[in-house]
Amino acid sequence: MKLNKIPRKPVDADTDLFYRQIAQQVNGLSEGAISANYNAQTAAPTTGTYAQGYQIKNSAPAEAGSASSKYVVIGWVCTVGGTPGTWLQMRVLTGN
Repeated sequence: MKLNKIPRKPVDADTDLFYRQIAQQVNGLSEGAISANYNAQTAAPTTGTYAQGYQIKNSAPAEAGSASSKYVVIGWVCTVGGTPGTWLQMRVLTGN
């Protein structure tokens, strides 16, 4: 189910734009769109403070590894909170 991007009650232009942007982001997140994520990066964080369990999506996934054990890094997870914390890759095997 998607959020309606057009408010049912007339509001001013700024508020209307605000609600449309929220609806677009929520709809994108529910569909798995990487563009809807503000925390997508090309590498694990090297600065900033993060809590254990925080996840960053990979905005540039590519197949890696050697034949018969290839994988894609879909993101990183913080396993020990800190500045920047300890980050491990979240990998998905491709079967290639």
